[in-house]
Amino acid sequence: MAALSKSIPHNCYEIGHTWHPHCGRAFLHITHGALAESLRIYGTLYLIAAVLRKRKLDYYLHKLLPEILQSTSFLTANGSLYIACFCILRRILGKFYFWTPGFGAALPASYVAILIERKSRRGLLTIYMANLVLLFCITAALFMFFFRCKDGLKGFTFSALKFIVGKEEIPTHSFSPEVAFSKIDRKIKHREEVSRRMNIIALTKKLVDQVCKHGPRHRCCKHYEDNCISYCIKGFIRMFSVGYLIQCCLRIPSAFRHLFTKPSRLLSLFYNKENFQLGAFLGSFVSIYKGTSCFLRWVRNLDDELHALIAGSLAGISMMFYKSTTISMYLSSKLVETMYFKGIEAGKVPYFPHADSIIYAISTAICFQAAVMEVQTLRPSYWKFLLRLTKGRFAVMNRRVLDVFGTEASKNFKNFIPKLDPRYTSVPPELPIELS
Repeated sequence: MAALSKSIPHNCYEIGHTWHPHCGRAFLHITHGALAESLRIYGTLYLIAAVLRKRKLDYYLHKLLPEILQSTSFLTANGSLYIACFCILRRILGKFYFWTPGFGAALPASYVAILIERKSRRGLLTIYMANLVLLFCITAALFMFFFRCKDGLKGFTFSALKFIVGKEEIPTHSFSPEVAFSKIDRKIKHREEVSRRMNIIALTKKLVDQVCKHGPRHRCCKHYEDNCISYCIKGFIRMFSVGYLIQCCLRIPSAFRHLFTKPSRLLSLFYNKENFQLGAFLGSFVSIYKGTSCFLRWVRNLDDELHALIAGSLAGISMMFYKSTTISMYLSSKLVETMYFKGIEAGKVPYFPHADSIIYAISTAICFQAAVMEVQTLRPSYWKFLLRLTKGRFAVMNRRVLDVFGTEASKNFKNFIPKLDPRYTSVPPELPIELS
């Protein structure tokens, strides 16, 4: 159990920035590392998002770079302000307590940092869930239900789901078989008129489309060009390709660093397990959702918003192909955010200014507390992210000194003792142990 009342007299150099005795230099080192990593992350993320959302040239010329820089500034500030608050708290309090190296320093840093980020990206964050797939199933079910409801989702979330599952699953509302059948008739007649003016290549494509039409399709289904079977198969192929290409793009920077030293590693850009896992996740999510929706339309002979709850829940099983805490937690936070604002619109939930920023700051501060005091309890993916963000400097904290608080802070760093300059220490330093 942590000894909350204890304190240690060590200064910030002896505990935190052990690689350099001066706080200002340490701040610059963290800022430089965080800036480079943040720019790489958000540069790739925003570029891929812009391509998938089919942004026009005006967006690339005037909005893409400012959005990348704003999000980069947020993540950079989160890292650099942490070390700044770490040093400031030590100077104010004169010593370190159990809560100051992690939670105390990260809380104000995270709150200030999130205020820099765009409002549309300030989702309510949760920390950890026991069953990742079950969480994603519930999240997917509710998201797809809101997607099918009138005015259920708006903005980027609606556009993203429309891109993933297709415009055929857009809310129908009072969509009867008779109306559907008349629309199919008009669509087929229109295509027959246009087809007379097609060239040979287009006629070949039309022949393939006609083959797809000969399978079963319920009158309530809006995928006029395909039968239910080909509709699901095409959905899988389309999103599998998107997932595969996204993962390839994310691996390009690391692959090209070895272009001249290890050219054979470029093959891993295309033949990598993670590429196929993300593709299988997206492809199976879409195909299961579409297949279940079609099945329910056949069984019930109507198109109902409640179908999305069942279809979305079953589609959530696709998370088994790509168990990503990041995806699951982000979507869960967006779901909570959506429900919270719907409650405000309905007058059933009070509005708390900056609630998302406060919850983000507290959640991040708890994660930083674990990263300092109990690394063994932190998710490996988040720990690796912190190491990338700080260029490995988070691992060189003097955790042996923090063991006094009873959390086994140095459990994963038994053989590490920082090499400190005695001129800048307040307590005689231990002799460093060379890592084998």
